Amino acid sequence: MQDNATEVTAAGIARLAGVGRAAVSNWRRRHADFPKPVGGTETSPSFALAEVEAWLRKQGKLAEVPLRERVWQQLAGHPEGPLTALVHTGCVLLLIHERPTVWLDASAGSDARLAAMLPGALEKVLTPRVGGVRGRGGAGVGGARAGVGVGVGAGAGGGAGGGGGVSTAYGRPAVSGAFGQAGVNGPSNPPAVNTGSASPGVDSGPETSGVNSGSVASSVNSGAASPGVNSGSVASGVNSSPAVPGVDPDPTALGVSPAPTVPAVNSSPTASTVNTPPTVHNDPAVHNPASVSSESAVHNASTVHNRPTVHSTPPGTPATAGSPPTPALTPPTGPQLLPSAPLLRGAAELAAEIGARQTFEFLLGRHLDANPRQYTLTPAELAGLMADLAGPARTVLDPACGTGALLRAVDPRPGQELYAQDNAPELAALSALRLALHSRATVRAAVGDTLRADAHPGLLADAVLCHPPFNERNWGHDELAYDPRWEYGFPARTESELAWVQHALARLTDGGTAVLLMPPAAASRRSGRRIRADLLRRGALRAVVALPVGAAPPYNIPLHLWVLRRPDRTPAAPEVLLVDTGRFAGEARGGPDWEAVREAVLDAWRAFAREGRLAERPGLARSVPVIELLDDDVDLAPARHLPPAAVADGAEQLTQVRERLGETLRLTADLTPPPADPAPPARWPLTTVGELARGGALVMRTGGNGGHARVPVLTDHDVLAGTAPSGTLPESEEEAVLTEPGDVVVPVLGGGAMARVIDGATGGAALGRNLVLLRPDRTALDPWFLAGFLRGTANNRQASSYASTATRLDVRRLHLPRLPLEEQLRYGARFRALDEFERALRHASRLGEQLVRGMYDGLTDGTVAPD
Repeated sequence: MQDNATEVTAAGIARLAGVGRAAVSNWRRRHADFPKPVGGTETSPSFALAEVEAWLRKQGKLAEVPLRERVWQQLAGHPEGPLTALVHTGCVLLLIHERPTVWLDASAGSDARLAAMLPGALEKVLTPRVGGVRGRGGAGVGGARAGVGVGVGAGAGGGAGGGGGVSTAYGRPAVSGAFGQAGVNGPSNPPAVNTGSASPGVDSGPETSGVNSGSVASSVNSGAASPGVNSGSVASGVNSSPAVPGVDPDPTALGVSPAPTVPAVNSSPTASTVNTPPTVHNDPAVHNPASVSSESAVHNASTVHNRPTVHSTPPGTPATAGSPPTPALTPPTGPQLLPSAPLLRGAAELAAEIGARQTFEFLLGRHLDANPRQYTLTPAELAGLMADLAGPARTVLDPACGTGALLRAVDPRPGQELYAQDNAPELAALSALRLALHSRATVRAAVGDTLRADAHPGLLADAVLCHPPFNERNWGHDELAYDPRWEYGFPARTESELAWVQHALARLTDGGTAVLLMPPAAASRRSGRRIRADLLRRGALRAVVALPVGAAPPYNIPLHLWVLRRPDRTPAAPEVLLVDTGRFAGEARGGPDWEAVREAVLDAWRAFAREGRLAERPGLARSVPVIELLDDDVDLAPARHLPPAAVADGAEQLTQVRERLGETLRLTADLTPPPADPAPPARWPLTTVGELARGGALVMRTGGNGGHARVPVLTDHDVLAGTAPSGTLPESEEEAVLTEPGDVVVPVLGGGAMARVIDGATGGAALGRNLVLLRPDRTALDPWFLAGFLRGTANNRQASSYASTATRLDVRRLHLPRLPLEEQLRYGARFRALDEFERALRHASRLGEQLVRGMYDGLTDGTVAPD
């Protein structure tokens, strides 16, 4: 069913029809029946997708909108925005993944019926998979009007709102009694208050004789105005540590009665909200011993790894005091889902073809590609390397989760729990959905500023993975001066990265490993030297790995990986591993040689982890005694402490380069084209690439998807420079376009007249971004003839559109002469000879640069004599 409300921009229309935006502008001017704008602005109008689709089909420019494209356009044109649409779609895809029959039943009727049935169905799926959702329908804690919802995350909180029983981390509702009720859920449930993984129980006030009697129910994290525990009917609850068990009543009581001798649970009488320290065992006077030892308790000290009384926040410290964390996911209501109904049906149809997980990855990847400046992404290869450095873990935390790339790279284990937090609500929600679709692990994601309001204050994880924001001045320096996480020193205002480092260490269990992506300046800034020195002295910092340029954004600097461990004891003679992988930087913009980086880093780290030291590997890695680094600067940049790579037989290698350069120059002279013979201008009948594609003389494809298999990627830089495939693309569920010998590849950005014929060595590579592949029918079109005429300067000018910062080529508008195949072959042979000459020139240039650089290096390091 087509959604008439879905709108599409001119860029979306161009994508539907496989043309440039200039073509869409021409259609609007030349065709009076082109659909009129229904929204947007005067300079960027939007059109009804259904009308555009009908017009394109009527004009013969579109046979049928592919299902993937239709679903994407519905998502991109959603009236509430693509992020809301992505969250709605992800929730439904998780429902389809977990309970397909429930979706089939709900989707059988009208859109209104679908929207009415989905909220309840989604809550039953989201609750066990992502740790809990806001409850609905019924009174919240403390009375009929107080609505509290427990969200995702250890200790995740909710807020006052319309309706809201409390759902625990495992999804069993804890229904609170209204004023004066004798009990809730009656004798059918155990009378004791049993908590979920992050949810302490709350004793009711004097007017309530039975509270939260569900088997695993609890009431948690009420509004900020709650006066405390065991208070009157106005009390909302307690914002307590996630690992503190609930308050168990006398076994003979139906409800929970206040204990007159215990005024409060881990609280002060004057505190308006209570943040308890993450203790493991509470006073026996408060907790019934039978309940404490019960095997039914969820997430006891052995599973959550709480360290007694460590890292508790003093009263008044802004880090965690006050507001509870916000859950990452709340099931959308029926009215919210109704505008998304056509999108959800289309996504379900696509999931039937490629799977629910693949559908979500496709839509999320397309959204990220369409908004590259809005997100700082962690490449999949780097995420995998960081996860491997951390090693296998059952509980893993990412305190700045973004889109969930780091947690997605973690190897799955039975009973695994993934904890996440991000300051951007939409990213936290998308991460939770992505992780729930990717694995069977329990996901606990929350929204909030991690440094100011940690959502998991009592968690001690086996591993922490983090790609923190860089150079953040407003990270909470003034508010967090006395925060107990600063065990290694209070970070300066300019050292936000060292605040993240210490937060990661504070959330590790003893012996746990943290891996953080860091800017190189963090290893050498003088303002952080005292903290770096203490990290080294106490054995917390275990390794610093310098990555190649282009490993992750910002791509123009070589970022570092810091590997840290929560020390259970201070080593007698600590050493730190320093690794420099700068030699593996790629020559093109496609990124470094990740296979070589991964092999070098993991081999050095595993050897160092086994022995506590590493034999020197010149130019690559060595372990350095900490005492050597504790100078005035405490500079940890690996390149400054590694010996230079061995220049074995340097002079001999330069001699070989010189010989190869001589051979290439001689070949270049032989390939130099003969003098050009003058000829009158030719008057050929012309056609365009677009007409040839519609007539079946060639197939036109656009690159940019990584697919499942990891294959070399041909980038636009490779085409322009004439080099081998050197790029990478993130793995995606959309199949990659693989090149074949005889294909013609054309870059569409940059304004250069370039086309490349794929040879046997390049065939099989995936087509990268900003490239168009033309696969000619050899019986009608010669590839070299096609590539040669596409490189004409005048041809490119007339087919290009110009923006303020870039030039884009509309490949469909490129002209070719209509010539018989025999004549095409004559031109093709000449174009091929020119291509060989051009390759020889480029090869000679690279060899010349290598020879010059080698001579400079040899003369300056003494390996080459001046005469």
